[in-house]
Amino acid sequence: MHNLQNKNFTEETSLARGLGLPSAVSIVISRIIGSGIFRTPGPIMALVGGTLLFGSVWIIGAVITIFAAVCYAELVAMMPRSGGPYIYLKEAYGPLIAFLRGWAMFFVSETGAIAAVALVFAEYAQASLAISSGIYLSHAVVVIIALFVIIFHTFINCFGVKLSGIVQIIISSSKVIALGYIIIACFAKNGDVSNFYTPLLPEQMTFTHILGIGAALRYAFFAFSGWEGATYVAEEVKNPRKNLPLSLLIGIVCVLILYMGANAAYLFQIPVEEFSLSKWIAVDALQRALGAVGALLVAYAVMINTFGNVGTQVMVKARTWHAMAQDNLFFSWCANVHKKYKTPNNAMIIQGVWACVLVLFASMYKNSYEAVIDYFSATGTIFNILTLASVIVLRRKYPDVVRPFKTWGYPATVILVVLFYVIYLIVTLITAFIPSLLGIVLTSTGLIYYWIKIK
Repeated sequence: MHNLQNKNFTEETSLARGLGLPSAVSIVISRIIGSGIFRTPGPIMALVGGTLLFGSVWIIGAVITIFAAVCYAELVAMMPRSGGPYIYLKEAYGPLIAFLRGWAMFFVSETGAIAAVALVFAEYAQASLAISSGIYLSHAVVVIIALFVIIFHTFINCFGVKLSGIVQIIISSSKVIALGYIIIACFAKNGDVSNFYTPLLPEQMTFTHILGIGAALRYAFFAFSGWEGATYVAEEVKNPRKNLPLSLLIGIVCVLILYMGANAAYLFQIPVEEFSLSKWIAVDALQRALGAVGALLVAYAVMINTFGNVGTQVMVKARTWHAMAQDNLFFSWCANVHKKYKTPNNAMIIQGVWACVLVLFASMYKNSYEAVIDYFSATGTIFNILTLASVIVLRRKYPDVVRPFKTWGYPATVILVVLFYVIYLIVTLITAFIPSLLGIVLTSTGLIYYWIKIK
């Protein structure tokens, strides 16, 4: 019998299991809820042009995410190792594909996401000071704040996963409370119910609108991204074969409820025409509901969410570089763990350093939020397709291995989700060809490093 669970680890590379189900669920929630729900609704509405399609995009995004999570649940229950999709790709397709996925994460998407969210936190810190006291921070100070957030979370995570888990429970609870407050505040004040159906659809449905739905899904998926966060710390979760699948499903459903409530609250306050032009929809909605006080409160809410999101990303993503180093596919010293705290400190430190470099680089430009998503969507989707398909590959490759959790409706569920993502990838390449191509080219440069490392 093949047994993927019983990999032998030395004491030096063993991680402490200090995360229970509440901590794992908190990681999923905290990883998902970042800047997306406060930024993407406006662009989505602009692309689809009606409330029916707007709601459909969010529901489709959530349903596909849940089905993808069910597929991931089988993989993580079968292989409860830290590293997430990197581990599953390596077992299914070999080290090259897994390495390229990790390479793209480190140099393109994941550390870039840490840097981007840290900058959003810093910008909202600037906004909150401007609203509350009329103090306007310089651009240099905003950059310093972003750097501080990354350094702070890197430092905290180096002192043990149990402490980090407690921090995540506190922060994710704050996020839920903050979003809940926004929903209640918007519905408690006078709004307009007609906003929910005016208009339901664009005046004239064209092929452009159909492509727009695909492009809108790009932003919805971004808002739901990070749901697989608990799989990156699988070796540190207690009873992982039970708690990891549960944490994925519970976390995603909780976020879906919050997202649908938040979007309904925004729409209750803001008509479609203004909604589609809003880049910071939560601020606009709270200003209508509560005035300047509302704007300040939502600024604080976004700060809480983005601060927690950076912390979650710092915690979970470092485990991928740690897992790659264990396989001799990354800097070897990233395989080490701290003897006392049992945390992959070297991997977290290099991750923090590179994220800070990206903050400094990004600070020289006025990057569009939508453009950042466009750059990484195609690359991420390619590896997502491969990861989901690995459920079928591993069923055939290791038919006798114990699977504590099996994908519901296999193989139809896996095939349908993969087919959807393939169609979505084609639409992404059509609607954002140049940014997608750049992300793919950057990922391909990893082939050079891999060849040198293997040789």
